[in-house]
Amino acid sequence: MKLSYKKSGVNISEADKFIDKIKPLVKKSFTENVISGIGNFGAFYRIELSKYKNPVFVSSIDGVGTKLKIASELNKFDTIGEDLVNHCVNDIAVCGATPLFFLDYYATGRLRSKDAAEIIKGIVNGCRKNKCSVIGGETAEMPGIYRGNDFDLAGAITGIVEKKKIINSKNVKKGDVLIGLNSNGLHTNGFSLVRKIFDNRRKLNVYYDEFGKTIGEEFLKIHKSYLIIIQDILEKFRINSISHITGGGISGNTKRVVPSRLDIVIDWKSWKRPFVFDLIQKKGGVSESDMRRTFNLGIGLIIIVPKNEADSILEYLKFKKEKSYLIGHIN
Repeated sequence: MKLSYKKSGVNISEADKFIDKIKPLVKKSFTENVISGIGNFGAFYRIELSKYKNPVFVSSIDGVGTKLKIASELNKFDTIGEDLVNHCVNDIAVCGATPLFFLDYYATGRLRSKDAAEIIKGIVNGCRKNKCSVIGGETAEMPGIYRGNDFDLAGAITGIVEKKKIINSKNVKKGDVLIGLNSNGLHTNGFSLVRKIFDNRRKLNVYYDEFGKTIGEEFLKIHKSYLIIIQDILEKFRINSISHITGGGISGNTKRVVPSRLDIVIDWKSWKRPFVFDLIQKKGGVSESDMRRTFNLGIGLIIIVPKNEADSILEYLKFKKEKSYLIGHIN
């Protein structure tokens, strides 16, 4: 038998068709700073450094985790690309950075152009909403690594910030307070546990009046981008630190932006936990400590501010229609 790359599981012709299909989609995200995107061995992006006195690049890379398996189980791929972008955008936005460009990595055992194109559409939508550009990526068909229709998705983002405007832990002090902003469900974390509880399509397709949709549809709600509200409050208020609540929960992530000599005190009853988390806990018999370490529990972003600024910030967030709560303090 004569072997070929296609017979070994890699279809170069299909990959070429896929690239041709997504090129016009990706170009929709280009700003005037993109010199060259998909097609070359590298992408070119012009930086307008004249706007900055001491510019600093801020980069981050992340994935969507096993939320991908929920998307596969429900055969719905148009949201996880935007999940990926928003997760990465939030990670650099909490440092004070403005996103510039994004790169994606899509790897699969068998390339399915239709599904892959839906993922890329989501990435493009996310980048356009966050005013950054998709300037390149990698699509890898690896049948020896991924089985059947399994795939993985990751993204890397680069942003820029004036050095004196970098947000980190250095300004946090005892007496500061924590303001939590609503999440949009689970975002992109905790799905390995969720999948143990809702372990088949039948369970995922159960309709709940509390959501007005199935639990699977609730799980696939897009990870919220906090970029605009972060930039708004940084312009108007003194913000000492910001935490994006991802894997590790509220305490685990907030510790990353608070000096180790200080303690974080959370009032866990200061906001109403969304029904989805109560459902997960009840159906899975999950302990409260595991819930707190695994999920955002309804708080997707925490801003740490001087106590005397808290009321004004809460009022502003209310004006901007951002649900927020005073959830703790620094000790």
